[in-house]
Amino acid sequence: MARPRLKSSNQASALRPVLKRIRLFATDVDGVLTDGGMYYTESGDELKKFNTRDGMGIKLLQRAGLITALITQEETKLVARRGEKLAIPEIHQRVFDKLSRLRDIAARYQIALEDVAYMGDDINDLETLGAVGFSATPADGMPPVKKAVHYVCRLKGGEGAVREVTDMILAAQAGSSEELWFRTAKPQVRGSTFEARGSADQE
Repeated sequence: MARPRLKSSNQASALRPVLKRIRLFATDVDGVLTDGGMYYTESGDELKKFNTRDGMGIKLLQRAGLITALITQEETKLVARRGEKLAIPEIHQRVFDKLSRLRDIAARYQIALEDVAYMGDDINDLETLGAVGFSATPADGMPPVKKAVHYVCRLKGGEGAVREVTDMILAAQAGSSEELWFRTAKPQVRGSTFEARGSADQE
């Protein structure tokens, strides 16, 4: 059965109790963290475009104490490299049963699926999206996915959709992404003034 799509801020506010419980954020890669395109150089090397604001959103979730995970059917060095740069502890590639893998991850951290958020964009994500406490898809997710999730983003995959969702989670748990950033930034002295700066892992 299709879940109600949430669009307005008033409707989205109804999700606050759910978002407040989230302890693990997992996402598909292609079509969510990227625009879904596959780009190739003349020599045959594959390229993917990631959004730095999505990366910052993931880092902010980590600062708030959430576990983060990537789960994808593809297997590329680019995804491994991106995950490592963001210090994502759970990077899972060549996964054809995403729900089973997500269950394994959640069990290791003793987290119930009701306390998991998952983002996906295509029909191979439907089973997983239907099993978690909070599900979302980018604005350009496939129609069956849009009907199944709790929240359809305003932004497209690879263009800030992940950041849109991470900001929603942070707003429910930490006040806002800005408050969390300055609360956890490392103060540095410059001359006679103090400046709040993020750590070297910032995007």
